[in-house]
Amino acid sequence: MKALRFTPTLVAVCLTLALLLVSHRMSAQQGPKTTNGDTVARPKKGSTAPVPEKELPPLPSVFKRNPNAPPDGAEPTFRVDATTITLDVAVVDQQGHFIPNIPQGNFRILEDNVPQKISSMSMGEAPMTICMVIEFSNLFQHFYSEPWYQTLVAANEFLSSLKKDDYVAIVAYDLRPEILSDFSTDRRDAMDAMSRMKMAAYSETVLYDALTDTATRMQDIEGRKAIVLISSGIDTISHQNYGQARKTLQNAGVPIYSVGLMQAIRDYYYGYGAMGDIERADFMMADNQLRTFSQETGGLAFFPKFYGQFREIFQTISQAMRSQYVLTYTPTNSARDGKFRKIKVELIDPETNKPLKVTDPKGKAIKYQIVTKSGYTAPRQVE
Repeated sequence: MKALRFTPTLVAVCLTLALLLVSHRMSAQQGPKTTNGDTVARPKKGSTAPVPEKELPPLPSVFKRNPNAPPDGAEPTFRVDATTITLDVAVVDQQGHFIPNIPQGNFRILEDNVPQKISSMSMGEAPMTICMVIEFSNLFQHFYSEPWYQTLVAANEFLSSLKKDDYVAIVAYDLRPEILSDFSTDRRDAMDAMSRMKMAAYSETVLYDALTDTATRMQDIEGRKAIVLISSGIDTISHQNYGQARKTLQNAGVPIYSVGLMQAIRDYYYGYGAMGDIERADFMMADNQLRTFSQETGGLAFFPKFYGQFREIFQTISQAMRSQYVLTYTPTNSARDGKFRKIKVELIDPETNKPLKVTDPKGKAIKYQIVTKSGYTAPRQVE
């Protein structure tokens, strides 16, 4: 038998094949890369800020300096000394309902604890920042079943109610929560996410984990924000229990608007004996959980029995989140120092200078919350 001779060309070919094989195995172990980022407004752990590019030297001007111009330091400067601050202010009750018809004289603006004179007030609409948390489990949403159809109709009905400036993200959950699309005003992102919800995979639901994870990610978002939950309310395998989830959601401060699924079909099954008393009691407890989550976070809970109710429900959510007062003022501190100025908006009784008492038509006191930005950065001096 002749001995195999390794020529330089053969060695190079072998090394190349070996490197390609190792590269292929490493890429196979890494798995496919998804296009959606794991954020929903919170930066991914371990991420670092991008390194700024090195500043390039300025390009030389082709224009010559005017020999009759004044010397350096004597050129005229142009500046605008007046600064007008515009505040979008929402006054909402414990259920997240907008409180209308508050006169301008009842608002007080404090900038760094110094009262400011309000120049004008008007009504406006604010864009919404919404994360849809959707139950999509094989426990109930079997392919082409009534709950499957109802889930998709409700989700698409809500998406169609949004305006172009609204931000929306979509999280679906079964065995675990999954971010299908991050916050975006591009509705194609949401439509791509919805197209992935065709056939449910697992027969488990992690309602508590999905809600708490989403609310924790969203708690640092400024402005009007909320979670729209489309769910049966059933949880089977979450790491957190009901009490832990309640505490986490209360601390996160993100209103939850719940839409309870399967209301009509549950009554139908129970009426025809296809559902026992224990199962019925489980669903009633699930409804109470959704109601509690919404009440304790400043949202609302809805339990529709007819498809025609979806539009009215989402209009109610829109009205509760969009409406706002638009206040303007000129700061007494006119220093252009680039520093951050803290803003606080209060409702007062101008006669007593005490906090305003808001009551409902029956005269019962309403606890309210004022939502606005926390401050602004003053402009710098123009040089």
